[in-house]
Amino acid sequence: MKLKCYLFTTLILSTIFLSIHAQDFNQNDNKWLKGWTNFEPNTTNYPEAEETLPTIIADDTYLRNDVVYLLSGNVYVTSNAILTIQEGTIIRCDHENPANLIVTKGSKLIAAGSAAYPIVFTSNKSARSRAAGDWGGIMIAGSGKVNTVSGNGVMKGKINPQFAVYGGDNPEEQTTILKYVRIEYPGNKANGAENSNGLSLFGVGSLSIIDNVMVSYSAQDSYNWNGGNNNISNVVSFKAEDDDFQISEGFKGNINNIMVIRHPYITSPKGSYAIEISGYNEGTGYMESGNVTDITFTNATLVNLSDKTNYMHTTSAISASNSAMIYIHNSKISGFSDVVRFDKSYSSLAVIEKAFKMDNSFFNIHGEGVKSSFKPNNGVLDILKYNRFTQSFTDVNTLFADPKAKTIPKFSLKKSMNNYMVMQ
Repeated sequence: MKLKCYLFTTLILSTIFLSIHAQDFNQNDNKWLKGWTNFEPNTTNYPEAEETLPTIIADDTYLRNDVVYLLSGNVYVTSNAILTIQEGTIIRCDHENPANLIVTKGSKLIAAGSAAYPIVFTSNKSARSRAAGDWGGIMIAGSGKVNTVSGNGVMKGKINPQFAVYGGDNPEEQTTILKYVRIEYPGNKANGAENSNGLSLFGVGSLSIIDNVMVSYSAQDSYNWNGGNNNISNVVSFKAEDDDFQISEGFKGNINNIMVIRHPYITSPKGSYAIEISGYNEGTGYMESGNVTDITFTNATLVNLSDKTNYMHTTSAISASNSAMIYIHNSKISGFSDVVRFDKSYSSLAVIEKAFKMDNSFFNIHGEGVKSSFKPNNGVLDILKYNRFTQSFTDVNTLFADPKAKTIPKFSLKKSMNNYMVMQ
């Protein structure tokens, strides 16, 4: 009798817990997006560039917001110089000689915009003619911890070798401050520019500040982080062709308030993920097997704008490989085939349960939920326990309040969270 009472009480308490937190969960607001984001960058008329930045910035340099700058080709910040960009500054980025801003190890980029006056890196094409991959991206090399055999790494692509090294033994270093920054139409694939993602961080330490950053229409990854450790907040990836977040080489951190908006027809031939996380780089190996990439995502909205006419073109929201560890909390995942797929490094259910955790979250998918390489994979769906989900796939417009709004898309659920199933 006592056991039955205990189980009944536990069930009631669990239901109350889930209900309370489900209601709180769906009240997540997106006030942090107001003022500085732009979900229609191709309609924005930016002023023409007036001054071209030099190829080498070897002295401390200050960019003013009363000048529009042109970034052309590879521009290196070197010799421990600090490049500071005033709030409201616009940098037009060359598409004919595809631009990359490369902050070399020991140097710094201080780009502190504001909600009223964000800093904008954008294509130098005119409005309505811009396209993904018009220019390269921003690459920042730090001296933080990188889990490779050498403890260092080398940025790929046609980058001057003396400026391509990153990583070191300074986990608390500060290489950059990025606040209220928009990066539009990056990801140029010409000339083997493998690291020409929207924002690439290499070995960046914990004192660096990255918050309120938006990458739109990247032809490669929106964000690519290799090694380092940092807590990041308020970041947006909008309609990238490749992955929204590609993370490897032992990066560790907490990422709070992220919005990923994908489209099923905008993807790479090999498949693209909202989050592609790898414990280490297979090409360079690792120094410490226990020091793999380990990230917590909180308040994440990962949405593919799919419906029943095109959902078959989507992949899993998350791809985990090489023993990476990931925790998803208080988040929404919708429009993908599955929540997560694991590669062969996750060789048993026990390994998967240790590496992946998800709670107080919601998902709307059209597959089984989890894809795993090990067979038989009995019990693998248990990692999604205690999260709410739609019983059958629901179109994006039916599910969310206003997911295609031109100002700020709204991903609050039309129905109360308590109307959805709970994975038991």
